[in-house]
Amino acid sequence: MELKPARILGIETSCDETAAAVVENGREILSNVVATQIDLHVKYGGVFPEVASRQHIRTIYAVIDEALQRANMSLADIQAVAVTRGPGLAGSLVVGMNAAKGIALGRHLPLIGVNHLEGHIYSAWLYPADTPNPPAAPLFPQMVLLVSGGHTELNLVREHLQYEHLGGTLDDAAGEAFDKVARTLNLPYPGGPSVQKAAESGNPGAFKFPRAWLEGTWNFSFSGLKTAVLREVRSLEKTMTSLPVPNLAASFQEAVVDVLFTKTMKAAREFGVKSILVAGGVSANAALREAFTSQGEFPVHIPPLSLCTDNAAMIASAGYFHYCAGYPDRLDLDVLPTWPLS
Repeated sequence: MELKPARILGIETSCDETAAAVVENGREILSNVVATQIDLHVKYGGVFPEVASRQHIRTIYAVIDEALQRANMSLADIQAVAVTRGPGLAGSLVVGMNAAKGIALGRHLPLIGVNHLEGHIYSAWLYPADTPNPPAAPLFPQMVLLVSGGHTELNLVREHLQYEHLGGTLDDAAGEAFDKVARTLNLPYPGGPSVQKAAESGNPGAFKFPRAWLEGTWNFSFSGLKTAVLREVRSLEKTMTSLPVPNLAASFQEAVVDVLFTKTMKAAREFGVKSILVAGGVSANAALREAFTSQGEFPVHIPPLSLCTDNAAMIASAGYFHYCAGYPDRLDLDVLPTWPLS
């Protein structure tokens, strides 16, 4: 692949964030605008798909305009439009896709459909435009742990755009387990930050929650852990007037981090990688970040907190490498709500 200068407009509407960004040469963030919908979905205890898609319609063009303005660019300065094609909520994906198609058609620009999970991987390539000493790009081959509300999987990335799926969750994703345990502990949505905050004052060894190692595979399972927390809570409620929420949260979080870290490190050794990437919403978890950054065996790349959750800069970055590889899409491109990475 021959890399060439290009500014990519990225658009992301896979779930409940309406986002647009301008990225130069796949790495330099010229702008990154995210309009969140968290306040709209709190009362539902999770994302309500119809509400999400309607809100995307209301905000998408204002977000795109703001991204261009912050980058001091116009569409005349853009070489291609990258947009999340999937996976995600169908109604939400369609809003971003139609906006991207309209811009591509009107400006005669290449249209590039990007896998949302691929975008999370490329979040590790990004840095702000005013960074005095830009970090080196992650080395190949890489072991990538993608961990979010909908996905928990290990992928071997040998080179740009080459992904080998090693294993994934057989039931709940890690982020989904965080949300469900948060509800069990009466903690507010979203569950990840709430559980982490509660765990800060807890003892991670207070409860011996199970780990599903699934030996001989690179798969994950968190359903049993989630059920174990529920059973412990019901048992404690029979004898206690108030639950030891910090200890429960810390013990649950410790079990999740233990499995994610241990299996990723084992896979990295077995496949002889040169670096580890941890990406996705759950990569914002402080305990998980500490586990990986405190080891010295492999260089590890974890995006800054602003790029862990859904954003359009990561879509623009991934789109850039597709652009350089000569992989534009047709204007009849359709969304793929269940699109696997590989």
